[in-house]
Amino acid sequence: MRIIFQAIFATFVASAGLAQGTEIAFGGVEHDTTAPVEVTADGLSVDQSTGQAVFSGSVLILQGALRLSADKVSVEYGSSDGTSDITTLTANGNVLFVTASDEAQAENAVYDVANGTVQMTGNVLLSQGPAVVSSDAMFINLDTGAATLSGRVKTTLQSNTNQ
Repeated sequence: MRIIFQAIFATFVASAGLAQGTEIAFGGVEHDTTAPVEVTADGLSVDQSTGQAVFSGSVLILQGALRLSADKVSVEYGSSDGTSDITTLTANGNVLFVTASDEAQAENAVYDVANGTVQMTGNVLLSQGPAVVSSDAMFINLDTGAATLSGRVKTTLQSNTNQ
């Protein structure tokens, strides 16, 4: 935990003057974007003509060690080559994205399965052990484990000394 604190502190000190964003490590797992995607929800509607499925009500999505939950998730599948692979998951409402070591909450998230990226927006709250960071948006690259927080970034830095 001390290493996480030091990494976050160093990141914030190094980027204190930058309004563009703050980059931190995210994930703690190697992720396979080709792994099967398991979805559980209260309801499902499918539109074959648009290549979209909408899951609603307590949606839970699992892919390997990743877990995504939300009120509603739109799944786009298919491509110009005629495959039925999932291309994008768009989650809305009470979004929770969890890996083996980190947890992020937001109002919305878009998971680009093919590119292995997640864009979270709206009151983002990232928890890494005892460290908590909030921002307007967060972009996660699942291949590299890097996350960039942008907008108004806020955290509380605490001393490790016992008093």
